[in-house]
Amino acid sequence: MKFFDSGFLWLSKSALHHVTYGFFVGLALLVTSTSLVGYLRNCRLKKRKLSTRPSEVRYSEVLDGVTGLIGTCISFHRNTPLVRINSLSEALGVEILGKAEFLNPGGSVKDRVALRMIQDAERQGLLHPRTGSRIFEGTVGSTGISLATIARARGYDTTIIMPDDVAEEKVKALLCLGAEVRRVRPASIVDQNQYVNMARQAALNFGLERAMEGTEGMQFSQEIPTGSPSLVTTTMSPAKEGETIVDSGDEDLTSKARGFFADQFENESNFYAHYEGTGPEIWRQTNGTLHAFVSGAGTGGTIAGVGRYIKLMNKDIKVVLADPEGSGLFNKVKYGVMYDRKEAEGTKRRHQVDTVVEGIGINRMAHNVSLALPIIDDAFRITDVEAVAMSRYLVKHDGLFVGSSSACNLVACVKLARLLGWKEGQTIVTVLCDSGTRHYSKFWNDDYLRTANTLTDQTLVETLLSTV
Repeated sequence: MKFFDSGFLWLSKSALHHVTYGFFVGLALLVTSTSLVGYLRNCRLKKRKLSTRPSEVRYSEVLDGVTGLIGTCISFHRNTPLVRINSLSEALGVEILGKAEFLNPGGSVKDRVALRMIQDAERQGLLHPRTGSRIFEGTVGSTGISLATIARARGYDTTIIMPDDVAEEKVKALLCLGAEVRRVRPASIVDQNQYVNMARQAALNFGLERAMEGTEGMQFSQEIPTGSPSLVTTTMSPAKEGETIVDSGDEDLTSKARGFFADQFENESNFYAHYEGTGPEIWRQTNGTLHAFVSGAGTGGTIAGVGRYIKLMNKDIKVVLADPEGSGLFNKVKYGVMYDRKEAEGTKRRHQVDTVVEGIGINRMAHNVSLALPIIDDAFRITDVEAVAMSRYLVKHDGLFVGSSSACNLVACVKLARLLGWKEGQTIVTVLCDSGTRHYSKFWNDDYLRTANTLTDQTLVETLLSTV
């Protein structure tokens, strides 16, 4: 028994030694592995920090100032997105997609046009940055805001001449951007006091008084040939009798301040901004699967440029006009006559007041409109009441706060889908031109709408969606 007890004690001591030895070995391994894991983690953190330090920023993702934010920049492969209008798409059984142009830095689709007009003028030598030159334009607001935005970035001043009945917030935006704003009564294009005509004349008059000082006996041939009957560029430099000022690259001449009339209605840069920009973007973003493109027309540039591009890619895609009350384009597309019933004898006003919809609609054949007409397949007349109803419906069901022309476009999308009986997932693309922030004082002002005898009735859209 004693032998057993002593053996047991000897075995217990031996086991204790082994256990103790194992404990310290395990502890050492634990400390070693913990240190190794910590070292590896620190290495990864250091590597991550090094990969994001400022000296190694990926400059392919850095945009070049304000102009780099506009629409598309080929070198950055970025586009304004297409957004699905869920409420309308689900109600109709089609895909209604809006090109979110209100995300441009100037707040509208007109950023594309303004940028292209300025870039083209610079390429042609008609404008030179930071020379005290001034850009003149006649506009109802959005193009002026876009021009003022880009002009500031490029080193130009702007003078914007506009009707005095446009939404007040557009005027305030222009003033904040440093533009000179002149407001005039609405008038027909044949009137020399019409806002576009006045912008052209202001460009012609630019710097004339300063150029005439101390130059008696000299003839002022200020206007510089532009190669276009619509574009106007003038300079302060006087010319001797019989001379014509031409931009030959002379350093003294190119450093002189100039007046430039952009003329969005006639300037083909408007068209090419969409033919080479917006149209290809939409084609890529839909993988070429769209069935229709719907747009309003103020100058005609958007529907002409996008329409011609997508027709080039697929002639079966429908191009459809959304035209507001007061515009003659609807009848021009449907019946071949530029006419609106408000122009009927005995009802036409000396100063025709526009509808509550701003930015689209026209009653004359501008050059960019003429480029659009051959490719427009159909047109829908959109009333003020329908546009207002759609805007309120979109806020309620989609949280989308859009301007008047965007609302018009979406009403036309619904009418098109109903007319053609589409309900099998066909894709209709339109343009969300600007947001409701440009329209607080008129289109989004219920008090103003009451004075304009325009009802606010959301059920109108619900009825339109439910119509079989």
